[in-house]
Amino acid sequence: MTAQHPGASAPAPEQLLPTEVTATALGQWPGEDPYEAARIIRGELGSPHMPFLAELPARGVGSDALGRTASLLEELAVDVQPFGWRLVDRPGKDYRRAASALSTDINILADVAGAEDSPAPEIKVQLVGPMSLAAGLHLHNGERALIDYGARRDLAASLAAGLGTYLGRVAAAVPGARLVVQLDEPDIAAVLAGTIPTASGYRTLRAVAGSEARDSWRLVLDSLRAAGSVETVVAVPEVEAPFEQILAAGADGIAVPLKALTTRQWEQLAGAAEAGKRLWIGALDVAGSARTKTADCVDAVWRPWRQLGLPAAAISSVRITPSSGLAAVTPSRAQELLGQLTKVADGLNQQALG
Repeated sequence: MTAQHPGASAPAPEQLLPTEVTATALGQWPGEDPYEAARIIRGELGSPHMPFLAELPARGVGSDALGRTASLLEELAVDVQPFGWRLVDRPGKDYRRAASALSTDINILADVAGAEDSPAPEIKVQLVGPMSLAAGLHLHNGERALIDYGARRDLAASLAAGLGTYLGRVAAAVPGARLVVQLDEPDIAAVLAGTIPTASGYRTLRAVAGSEARDSWRLVLDSLRAAGSVETVVAVPEVEAPFEQILAAGADGIAVPLKALTTRQWEQLAGAAEAGKRLWIGALDVAGSARTKTADCVDAVWRPWRQLGLPAAAISSVRITPSSGLAAVTPSRAQELLGQLTKVADGLNQQALG
């Protein structure tokens, strides 16, 4: 962000730099009730934190992340086979089920947000990124789309083309809210390393070049910005996460679990923060049986931040998230975790103030 000259008009709200640590979650939510999910999420993640449009995979086919994203593809359709989601010539019942579930969720979001006295200033949606989408969808012969360069290219283009309508529908549901997009790439390490098995299981698919992944992300990121996204982050696992490629593609930030970050990765994240990028840090572990203390979560972020020489005030570039989605916990536990996330964010803000 450049300095403002005297007499220049004030920047639009979406251009303002963050002033405090905030909290959000990664999208997946337990149960089958989208109304209850929206009510709890927006209640726990009120301003300044960021509510999100929940994914409810327990509802079944079409409510999973892959099927939900596939329903947005332009001029490509999918159905479900025993081996998973498959690209097909024309939409069938599985495709329609995914599209219907998403429409229901957007309509419910509009109802819940519309009933609020002071709606949250932001809303986040999640999508599967083009590399993991190609790894998860299958061709007619049962092989993953990842095996074919043309299929990978077409998927990225189709996803980019379908995003405008989707973000427009979300924007209409929450008028005036800033749209934030989380692009999920859970399979990216295996895609770039060439360790995803073929349909037979006897060999693995050839590694995708980092330059191709970068170009695909850039295509989708540009489309998201054109469709109204004011912040787009790419969410990756901590193991072999390609931070440099993601940032080179133009992402506004990175979302990554905290628990296994190496010193080198922390240094890369520090460089990203210094360059004005957002860091979504999965500081609250939800996978283990033991419950993490809020103070321990705060320390796990604050200590390496200061050890790297980053200024205290720059911690405002951070959003705090769970280490993973919340679909595997109970609804009451998920609500409790959202409350704890906001406490972790508050603790970091207090540390920054000294």
